[in-house]
Order: sequence, then C-alpha cells, then structure tokens
Amino acid sequence: MWKFETAGPDGLCRLFGVNIFQCDWRDCRETATVRDPHYGVEKKLRVYEAQVDGQLRRFAAGEFSNGVWGFYLEQEE
Repeated sequence: MWKFETAGPDGLCRLFGVNIFQCDWRDCRETATVRDPHYGVEKKLRVYEAQVDGQLRRFAAGEFSNGVWGFYLEQEE
C-alpha cells in the first residue's frame, strides 16, 4: 500500500529530509497504484530507489501536472 507523502514543483521537492531531485534515482521497474490526494482518482506511478544519507530509500513518484510532482511512500498493510 502506498501513502501520499508530498508534492511540489520540479526540482524543489523535499523527501526524506533532502531535495529528492538532487539524488540519483534508480528505476525499480515496478509500478505503484496510488490515489490522487486531491481528486481521489487512481494513478499508476513508477517506483524508484535513491541513496539518501547512506540509506537506500524507495518511493513512488510521478508528475501530477506540468512541473508538479507527487511522491508516495510504501506503507505496511
């Protein structure tokens, strides 16, 4: 299950306490089914991993609208 964490403009979004756009993302070749936090519609986003402060972090991310990204974190069910 994926939970909405944050959204923001391209290049300026903080996730895990850092600007996630300054990290190298690795495509996990998976998709996550998520709910848009404002409209409630289902979306499919790519799943990525990035090294953040020495830890490998997984997240789902996608562009909600032109230049605005949404980020989700995996939650235990």
